[in-house]
Amino acid sequence: MLVGSSPRRVAVIGGARIPFARANGAYASVGNQEMLTASLKAVVEKYSLRGLRLGDVVAGAVMKHSSQWNLTRESLLDSGLAPETPGLDVQRACGTSLEAAIVVANKIALGQIDAGIAGGVDTASDPPIVFGREYQQILLRSFRAKGFGARIAPFFGLRPRHFKPHFPGVGEPRTGLSMGQHTEKMAREWQIPRAAQDAFALASHQHASRAWAEGFMADLVVPYLGLTSDNNVRSDTNMEKLGKLKPSFAADGTLTAGNSTPLTDGSAAVLLGSEEWARSRGLPVQAYMTHAKAAAVDFVGGEGLLMAPAYAVPRMLADAGLTLQDFDYYEIHEAFAAQVLCTLKAWESERFCRERLGLPQPLGSIDRAKLNVKGSSVAVGHPFAATGARIVAMLAKLLATRGSGRGLISVCTAGGMGVTAILQR
Repeated sequence: MLVGSSPRRVAVIGGARIPFARANGAYASVGNQEMLTASLKAVVEKYSLRGLRLGDVVAGAVMKHSSQWNLTRESLLDSGLAPETPGLDVQRACGTSLEAAIVVANKIALGQIDAGIAGGVDTASDPPIVFGREYQQILLRSFRAKGFGARIAPFFGLRPRHFKPHFPGVGEPRTGLSMGQHTEKMAREWQIPRAAQDAFALASHQHASRAWAEGFMADLVVPYLGLTSDNNVRSDTNMEKLGKLKPSFAADGTLTAGNSTPLTDGSAAVLLGSEEWARSRGLPVQAYMTHAKAAAVDFVGGEGLLMAPAYAVPRMLADAGLTLQDFDYYEIHEAFAAQVLCTLKAWESERFCRERLGLPQPLGSIDRAKLNVKGSSVAVGHPFAATGARIVAMLAKLLATRGSGRGLISVCTAGGMGVTAILQR
């Protein structure tokens, strides 16, 4: 133990976020820092934290400019928290803000801090655009040179190709394939048909639309830049409309814009603390974070890029002494409808569970009526680093509304990784 003699229970007090927006739309004029600040402010106001010094704020972004090397600290300085509150940047691709919540939870459990905020943000509308290494080296040679002539000389080597900008890559560095192309391979391996993917996507939109209509999202989402709700949710979509969409990643593929997550801008944050701290502030506890796990797979060697949660979850279940069926809610991030369906099918497979997981029998199936009951990323959108905090805050509220229960969180990420957690009330 770095501080305490025994772990403390970690309370999830609640969270807030801005509406998620399709890229190059409502939030095209702002960047990561402004959006993350907006969600941090929302949490500060919601839980009366203005002027308070918290133990830590941990957050991150997947795509950020080099000038945003201290993104979390800069964002919290405008949030209303005391300026003595430290900030920490983390990044684990799409699992970033769930990982941030785990970092905060571990610090609370060990007694290092009493409370902290975890969050994440991403914008596809303000990507870092850079120029190639050749141009960089010309600039650096000029910078290092002594005397005017020596500084000018490198620029005589400039060619038109040097001014071609480099946008953030969409492919995995190890394979050159995009996440969608990798998921097409998974869909073929696990024999996930197009109709099943479209039906799953339709359910996501229907659940999200109902959640907004019923007012469930009202205290979880704060208006921002004129947007009051997630603008990707399609309440009027149907199987016919989804069926007309062309494949996005392969001419003969099954993944489309309708059953995949859209490029999205947004941020989210969630407040965690010890029970004693929450009680001292008069804040009700919505749920407790009890377990967490990260895993990775050899996607270069043949495993599916987004299959790591299929490994992380059973390892976490073993830690907790639970079965896959011991949950009232399942929040599985929908990078693609096919990716969720592949994971579920893997857990039902005797061969996969025996050969890949080393289990004597399959984990089994889950009750689909308990899966992503308020919609998830296909409908809501997926600002990469913000999704985990969105899910933690929403699941905590679900458990608080129910009054008891247990929820499983599973987030797949680029690089063949996965992050999972359990919330309980």
